[in-house]
Amino acid sequence: MENRKIVSRNEWLEAHATLLSKEKELTKAHDRLAAERRRAPWMKVEKTYEFDGPDGKTDLPGLFGGRKQLIVYHHMLRPADPAPCTGCAMVGDQIPHLAHLHTRDTALVFVSRAPVDEIEAFRKRMGWQMPWFSTMDDFNADFDVPRYFGLNVFYRDGGNIYRTYFTTGRGVETLGTVWTLLDLTPLGRQETWEESPKGTPQTEPYQWWRLHDEYMDG
Repeated sequence: MENRKIVSRNEWLEAHATLLSKEKELTKAHDRLAAERRRAPWMKVEKTYEFDGPDGKTDLPGLFGGRKQLIVYHHMLRPADPAPCTGCAMVGDQIPHLAHLHTRDTALVFVSRAPVDEIEAFRKRMGWQMPWFSTMDDFNADFDVPRYFGLNVFYRDGGNIYRTYFTTGRGVETLGTVWTLLDLTPLGRQETWEESPKGTPQTEPYQWWRLHDEYMDG
């Protein structure tokens, strides 16, 4: 590797202390942004929506499972999908055990515009446990995911439901640990957009992603 400075232990600790102070600043900035997110305005959901799950049909209140908060990830799985989205699959692989969310009165579900039997087959193939529903009406489009993927957050107050947050693109990286772990390493994510020392192996973004059962050495 080029441009890698090899130093003594004391020099290493000094350089690390400088880096650590910047990481602490970033952590505090994330805390401030999270506080701002918690104070952001809400939008009341006026329409009704229908979802199909392995146990039958339900509506948006039904996705909450009796809880106050709901996180919805809009997965790109299509009907008879010949190549399920590897990025959405990477998100699915990194969803935590839902008991941790449930204890904070929060539900998490996936939705896709694919038939429920195809959703269930793919969910079992991936070994995922999260509830996953088919949506065929205007739900995705009404909440800014007419195509591709996204994440919406809702709050239920009695009979009223409010939309509180939305993100897409790299915003969904907050769900994942793979990116966070790679960011800690000297080679990083090894994608061409990253600023890395000369000689770092890199490929085009996203092209290395696979379904986890398709990696050669997985």
